Amino acid sequence: MQNKRTIKVGMVQLSCSKDRDGNIARHENAIRLLAADGAQIICLQELFATQYFCDTEDYHNFGYAEPVPDGALAARMGRLAGELGVVLVCSLFEKRAEGLYHNTAAIFDADGTCLGKYRKMHIPDDPGYYEKFYFTPGDLGYQVFNTRYCRIGVLICWDQWYPEAARLTALKGAEILFYPTAIGWDESQDQATNEEQYGAWQTIQRSHSVANGVPVVSVNRTGKEGGMQFWGGSFVTNAFGRVLWQGPHLEEALHIEELDLADSDRYRRHWPYLRDRRIDSYSDITRRWID
Repeated sequence: MQNKRTIKVGMVQLSCSKDRDGNIARHENAIRLLAADGAQIICLQELFATQYFCDTEDYHNFGYAEPVPDGALAARMGRLAGELGVVLVCSLFEKRAEGLYHNTAAIFDADGTCLGKYRKMHIPDDPGYYEKFYFTPGDLGYQVFNTRYCRIGVLICWDQWYPEAARLTALKGAEILFYPTAIGWDESQDQATNEEQYGAWQTIQRSHSVANGVPVVSVNRTGKEGGMQFWGGSFVTNAFGRVLWQGPHLEEALHIEELDLADSDRYRRHWPYLRDRRIDSYSDITRRWID
């Protein structure tokens, strides 16, 4: 009989206004509520302090960026993590140097220590998502963070669509994959397109869970910003891709899910994808296209 290894994971799905201080205060209150209910690791949505400013190319938006972890917002999140004894996954707009910026997740341990940061590797450039204007691609590679409660991997939004990112993070020993996210539907789209897009988004992440034998926690924002309806739908899987909880699309939600990390070994024994990988045959994966 395998012993359980249970972890309580909290998710914060909120809408954001133009009031940055108000957004931060609302997220802090949500963290406090989840911590009071027993959450041990809490993940916030992508760029939680502001509305999703990447829908336009506006130089004034660079003013939101701060150093990580030495900026005021990161310091505030670190103090909060230490006060409440929780691990926080916080998506921040990082100013690395003059004219050099990243979309960065900072991970604060339950004593308030910043364990490190992950810089978003895959940067989109699509209508409504002009992230290449703001963010330099990450250069820290794929990482895991040894928190008080377990070892976690963190990827960000557009990274969700890349099996390579999930695989490499899992191969480094991540016991849970976290995805802070900001993605939505353009108001001009029809319902069939909306359903297809959300289905693809959830399916690809569930596949990362199945292929790697780890739970996935995906936390998206909700609310309407300009012509974009962020689709919420935050969700968590077990270690074989089964959806344990899914949030609403149009409403805010706070949720705690208890995960048994011992399930990973059980699923990996019965579905030994890692054992059967033919790593000797994968060298072409690093090519852009195979002509």
